[in-house]
Amino acid sequence: SEDSDKSSAESDSETEVEQVSVYHKLLATLKTSPESESEAEEDESESEEAGQSETEGDSEGSEEPGEADGGEEDKNDVPEQEEATGTAEETLGQEQADGADTSCDPSHGVTEEFTDVKHESEFSLETNFMEEESGDCNADTRDSNSSQPISEDPFKQHMDKELEEKEVEKMSTLPKTSSQSKWPRLGQLTFSSTLEKQKTLKAEKEVDVKQLHLHKPLESTWPKVNKQFLSSVNKPNDSSFTPLQRELFCIMNTYRDLFYPERNALTNGEEIRHAYCLHALNHVLKANAQVLSNNAKRRDQKPGTASDDYRDQGLTRPKVLMIVPFRECALRIVHTFISLLEVSDKRKIDVSNKKRFKGEFGSDPEEKPPNLKRPEDYEAVFAGNIDDHFRIGVAILQRSMRLYAPFYSSDIIIASPLGMRTVIGAEGEKKRDFDFLSSIEVLVIDQADIYLMQNWEHVLHLMKHINLLPLDSHGVDFSRVRMLNLNNWSKYYRQTLLFSALQDPQINSVFNKHCFNYVGQVAVRNVPLSGSISHVVVQLPHVFRRLEAESITSVIDTRFQFFIDKVLPEYRDAIMSHTLVYVPSYFDYVRLRNYFKKEDLNFTHICEYTKKAGVCRARRFFLKGEKQFLLFTERFHFYKRYTIKGIRNLIFYELPTYSHFYSEICNMMKATDSGVDATWTCTVLYSKYDAQKLAAVVGIDRTAQMLQSKKNVHLFVTGEN
Repeated sequence: SEDSDKSSAESDSETEVEQVSVYHKLLATLKTSPESESEAEEDESESEEAGQSETEGDSEGSEEPGEADGGEEDKNDVPEQEEATGTAEETLGQEQADGADTSCDPSHGVTEEFTDVKHESEFSLETNFMEEESGDCNADTRDSNSSQPISEDPFKQHMDKELEEKEVEKMSTLPKTSSQSKWPRLGQLTFSSTLEKQKTLKAEKEVDVKQLHLHKPLESTWPKVNKQFLSSVNKPNDSSFTPLQRELFCIMNTYRDLFYPERNALTNGEEIRHAYCLHALNHVLKANAQVLSNNAKRRDQKPGTASDDYRDQGLTRPKVLMIVPFRECALRIVHTFISLLEVSDKRKIDVSNKKRFKGEFGSDPEEKPPNLKRPEDYEAVFAGNIDDHFRIGVAILQRSMRLYAPFYSSDIIIASPLGMRTVIGAEGEKKRDFDFLSSIEVLVIDQADIYLMQNWEHVLHLMKHINLLPLDSHGVDFSRVRMLNLNNWSKYYRQTLLFSALQDPQINSVFNKHCFNYVGQVAVRNVPLSGSISHVVVQLPHVFRRLEAESITSVIDTRFQFFIDKVLPEYRDAIMSHTLVYVPSYFDYVRLRNYFKKEDLNFTHICEYTKKAGVCRARRFFLKGEKQFLLFTERFHFYKRYTIKGIRNLIFYELPTYSHFYSEICNMMKATDSGVDATWTCTVLYSKYDAQKLAAVVGIDRTAQMLQSKKNVHLFVTGEN
């Protein structure tokens, strides 16, 4: 007898004549290519030479080599690890591993990537059915059989809407219309959309979990999992969300794109992580429940009956892509998923390959380096395993989770930008694959600011390869594929959640140019009232020197010319010794280093690729005054946070990416016990294109005045204002 519930590599016979052309159009784009699960790992070596290309500027700074002896701070070449990893690791460690785990020795440097093929049939969506006891099958039936024309469930509202070609054309050509709104916790919001003007969303003062249309197990597990963030201030009827989570989830649950640039690893980072994990898991459980429910309906229908009502899948299975910077972040996400799926202590979920996962993504407490003095935000960002090259597939089926699932059998993919870059590959490479990104419905990019310190090109490369038509069919049953995927309209349904610690033009560009959600976008646009200059504790005159650039593309050359013509001559005199030049861009740093060598200036330099011995030597020369200038890159400061002693004159070649770096660098001057603070100077170069960075340093009011005036601005900070 014919098993109607099993998916076949070929599509079922279509009954509707008008849809045949769509299938043929899609099939015409497919070419047969050998399907390979093994992914070639690229060996990306970093060079300090100026000739390296932009895509080679990876963030390997946190893993720089160095065997030589260093100073008291230089002995630690790996950032400190925080004890916060304990909870996630202990939970995973308490459970015994299954048989597949013991055969694998976890190692970060393996050539062949491990994928779990053992549990393929158990986690197949096509061959499984909804368990009766879960009750989810009934919920799906209730939605489909309801007399109401539109379900109230935001998931069904979003995925079931059928766009017309006119609307798609409008989104491709017309500009977005925007409106403003102010919310109690998030502050100033900008709502934008291309289609008809949407109703401005209002902040919910109170949220009942039962009204959020969460998938059944999440209603009971979320309050317990989120309990750690709740205070006694929360009202009894709103005890499951913090004020920040409530407003963020209110936006997420409408399937709008969201940009939140105020993520802080110290304060709200874990709150936000739990909120987007809840949303992503809710989406996957609903999507899978719909497929399993339709499997049962297809099994029970009469032979020979063809129906087009079961379009519930994409062209490939992965639905959620989560981009995070370090393995520790992936560890915490998986731990959150497990906690959300476990209804009670007695009903533990089955997690495949958990022992291997703990070994590869956890950190060994015994390897913790000696505690050196670092800022709290550094400790929070670089906690646990900070390897930035990883990717892992996660499959979820009812009360089971499968880690290391092959991408085409995964529901969720958790990866770093570098991990994605090495599997996507570049044009012309034989081993490259990005078909698994074709049907991503929720994209989460967390801690986007860190990718500016790693390699932003990897993020752009990923955005260019997401939601494209696949080159191979990968055994999909076309009779189950949604029309939106067949029409290549996936990008108009994809929700993008972007979280960052700062506003930056490059991050804004991704949100504005690569997010096409038909529902619209929401961006938090709060302006800083007081800048980080107020945290400078040393008495120091700050001179902000404005340079005039004709366009944003010419500002790089204009800044260099302005520096060598007008700024550098003032510091060539031997009296202006102990001058540190802070350079945010590595490429500007290389340009300045080459110029200083050409001019035979007395200088030394430190960048993210400098070995420990070189760093120690440069710091010693600068402190003793043997070298007049020190070129110092922002990425080195981001990854190491060493205190540079001996600074008397400070030049910010460009405003720092992180505003608090400004006060940190200025406050390094107090580390010099020379009693010559009266001669300290600080010079900052800026242009009109640095408005966001400038506002974060001096505040919005001063920024407005400085951008209107074309004169240099002198500020004197006494440590009290």
